[in-house]
Amino acid sequence: MWRERFGVATALAIALTVAALIVAVVEDLPFRDPDSLVGPTYVRLPIILLLGYLTDVLPRAVHRAYQAGSLAHTGHEMVVVTRERWPFDHIRFALLGLGSWYLTYVAFRNLKSYVPYVNHQLFDDAFAAIDRIMFFGNDPASVLHDLLGTGWAAHVLSFVYIAWIALVPGTLAAALVWSRNVSGGSWLVTAVAVDWAMGAATYYAFPTVGPVYAEPELFAKLVQTPVTSLQETMIAERAEVLENPWATDAVQTIAAFASLHVGITVTICVIAHLLRLHVWVRAALWSFLFLTVLSTVYLGWHYVADAFGGVLLGLAGVWFAALATGNPLRSRPAQERQAGAPTRAGHALSQL
Repeated sequence: MWRERFGVATALAIALTVAALIVAVVEDLPFRDPDSLVGPTYVRLPIILLLGYLTDVLPRAVHRAYQAGSLAHTGHEMVVVTRERWPFDHIRFALLGLGSWYLTYVAFRNLKSYVPYVNHQLFDDAFAAIDRIMFFGNDPASVLHDLLGTGWAAHVLSFVYIAWIALVPGTLAAALVWSRNVSGGSWLVTAVAVDWAMGAATYYAFPTVGPVYAEPELFAKLVQTPVTSLQETMIAERAEVLENPWATDAVQTIAAFASLHVGITVTICVIAHLLRLHVWVRAALWSFLFLTVLSTVYLGWHYVADAFGGVLLGLAGVWFAALATGNPLRSRPAQERQAGAPTRAGHALSQL
């Protein structure tokens, strides 16, 4: 029985879009597709869905054809697998989830870009002071630089930070395309939407640019990495937007509190734990969360206080989305995971 619950996710998508449009009109700012450089939305979204379909169906079809003794049967098996894996209910589920997710994402990115126009204050000094209190007068990034060095560790943690960018679309594909767990999929998509909404609110309440921009001298000894180039690009785009937002296609993407890198990863880890995914999947996710927190502080993206804020935000997203989608806030028992019903939380994802 298909019982996807995207009502709250859709409502959040609409509410954030309306909020972004209101700010754009009041402040005379452009509303942009933040990823327009890689093609228009009406091209990207069908491609995303097509790639998801192919990665779900093609390997299964090839495997069945191989077992049958001839890869020439792959085309026939594609048809068979498509009928099994992609009934109308699942197509609707994937489209609703992808649509609400993307609309929320676009609105969030625009709201984030507008922050400097709405709240001109910066709270970096206050957050830096909180960090130094927690670290007994020391700057946490400098402590990490002394502990880990500024060479190979910078490359490793830069890789971790960049890898996070693939985490959200990867989990989206797992939840909406590969899995047949509509309960868990709806929960995850809604939770991430809640994270984005709360993250936008914290950006407006406590605008910050982060340690690497507030105190760049603390990070001058780090070797050049892909993150260094990304940081340089982002500050240049911020300058362009602040100078004349209508003269550039860029969006302003700098905001530190709360850390959504941490918040969304917490959300994914907690939902994976409650859905009782395979132990190695959960271990990998929690390890990635630890490295994400480490990388954001080490590389200067966030204050430690931002990470704490991200943890609270991520937990709140899980809780609110659980209420919105009817998911119990408890781990699924083993017998439930093994029941085999397509809507049983955790079953399909645990088979990935």
